[in-house]
Amino acid sequence: MKWKRILKRSALVVVVLLFVWFQVAYWSSTNDCQRSVAPGRERMKAIKFCEYGPPDVLKLEEVEKPVPKDDELLIRVRAASLNFIDAGLVRGPSVLRLMSGLRKPKFTGFGRDFAGVVEVVGKDVIEFKPGDEVFGVRWGALAEYVCVRKDRVALKPANITFEQAGAVGLAGLTALQGLRTGRIHAGQKVLINGASGGVGLASVELGKLMGARVIAAASSDEKLEVCKQHGADDVINYTNEDLRERVKTLTGGNGVDVIVDPLGGNYSEPALRSIAWNGRFLVIGFAAGDIPRIPLNLTLLKGCSIVGVFWGSFTEHEPRHNQENLQELLTWLTEGKLKPHISATYPLERAADALNDVLNRKVMGKVVLLTEE
Repeated sequence: MKWKRILKRSALVVVVLLFVWFQVAYWSSTNDCQRSVAPGRERMKAIKFCEYGPPDVLKLEEVEKPVPKDDELLIRVRAASLNFIDAGLVRGPSVLRLMSGLRKPKFTGFGRDFAGVVEVVGKDVIEFKPGDEVFGVRWGALAEYVCVRKDRVALKPANITFEQAGAVGLAGLTALQGLRTGRIHAGQKVLINGASGGVGLASVELGKLMGARVIAAASSDEKLEVCKQHGADDVINYTNEDLRERVKTLTGGNGVDVIVDPLGGNYSEPALRSIAWNGRFLVIGFAAGDIPRIPLNLTLLKGCSIVGVFWGSFTEHEPRHNQENLQELLTWLTEGKLKPHISATYPLERAADALNDVLNRKVMGKVVLLTEE
């Protein structure tokens, strides 16, 4: 009885402490939106979001122009693009707020993919020089200028535009690492569920480069046509076809070896039913939030494994690996084997409209914002 009372009191103390911590963390959560540019400092325009909410919380503001550190480059951004994760960050779902700020976003810059021209290099940078055209990944990319570590950029191929280069970073890196984790190899059958988005189309192209037979699933014939243009062997319209039966027909009843799912929602379960024995199921990005909707007994019954949830966070934590992957993307871009698809372009001040397109899944490939007309 004594131990039961101790356990109950301990549990109560833990609950109280967590409640107090949450209140302190919530009400102390703030950002730099009220900070003015110091006199004499250079200024630039950038997209900021100071509050969580709908896309119209994005505002074009005048902020201080960044100064590169010793291992950084100052880049004049020419084009930047949005990813579906950006829509999630703006809305601020509860799980993400534990990392991005409980009451207000900690970091108010927006976007991650960019392409532009090197303006200044830090003293430790010998790989790049002013005037180089580059692309890469960095938080706060929707701005006139951005400072980037040298291991997060690569030279832009001369045969692609700034718009195309600014659309490849996060989606390409996420798809590449996801497919590698899924151990894709020649001769396998791979289903890309939600194949018309940025990560989806990159997965289609990279899957083909790895020698797989790629089946692309999307919500309209228009989107499927784009998937075919990017190399899909077979396509499925999951809004008017039975995805599972169609996969059985295409694979002779054997199912697919790997499913790449950046889609989530109600369409993850029928995709999972299409997997072969000992197949692998890769959940990418916000589809991860839909894992609980997939009955676990199906996973056990089919003998498959959920092998990873990919947010693209490897670009922050594995700089060496990230640089190697960027160089590989660079090779395929230069050879014309990887071709970013741009659905629409907007001027920087219309970032909210661009994000609305992404949020409503109107985008095939990527939507790009231009800092110059």
